Amino acid sequence: MNQSGDQLVFLKLGGSLITDKHMPRSARWEVIKRIVREITYALQANPELQIVLGHGSGSFGHTSGKKHGTIDGVDSLEGWLGFAEVWHDASLLNRIVLESLIEAGLPVLAFPPSSSVISQDRNIITWNLNPLQSALRAGLIPMVFGDVVFDTTRGGTILSTEDLFTYLALQLNPDRILLAGLDPGVWKDFPECTSLLPEITPADLPPLLEKIQQSQAPDVTGGMETKVEQMLQLIQKLPSLEVVIFSGEEPGNIQNSLGGDLKGTVLHS
Repeated sequence: MNQSGDQLVFLKLGGSLITDKHMPRSARWEVIKRIVREITYALQANPELQIVLGHGSGSFGHTSGKKHGTIDGVDSLEGWLGFAEVWHDASLLNRIVLESLIEAGLPVLAFPPSSSVISQDRNIITWNLNPLQSALRAGLIPMVFGDVVFDTTRGGTILSTEDLFTYLALQLNPDRILLAGLDPGVWKDFPECTSLLPEITPADLPPLLEKIQQSQAPDVTGGMETKVEQMLQLIQKLPSLEVVIFSGEEPGNIQNSLGGDLKGTVLHS
């Protein structure tokens, strides 16, 4: 997919980073605006950089998703009303992020999964990527986000940005996936949080699973353990891929990571 000489990077802005996950429907406006500036500076510094952007749902979609149990499936009128509420909340946060990016002059185009993805028991089976690939070729920045989708097994469910990135990576073969959250990486000793793992490989995973933290705030699609396990499985299929889990809370980290100066925990083959 990459055009010759271009570098393709997937960047996820975690829900815990861009919202207050302990307060329903609360966006962290100043953090979002600062992140947008960092993305702008990174693109100005490297014209060959291509970005596929993603973001979590944080205190928007996760709050309503937990209330309705949408990820487990939808099979009633009440459940479909909940499905629509989660869709509304996820879309509302996406609009907030999108507006900040557009105001900064970035050519971003949102691709809502609810309108184009079909899954089977939470595994994506249909996703027409031609429009997204056309956006990349045109020099635009495609943006996806955690969202509800129709599911042939469960009726409806929720897919995380990591779910979407996993499918996209197998089609687009990015050079790197950057997962920006609040934590500076993967803690070796959660919940004490005194020591970070500098790197993790697939061979490290089994003994690590008991030590890696789950999310302390509502997160219907799983916490750090789920994220790490999913990304390591992807790396086994794409051995040249690097995944970095790092803090987007510290100013400059997102810009530096897009420029190749990596801090946090690096997952690799």
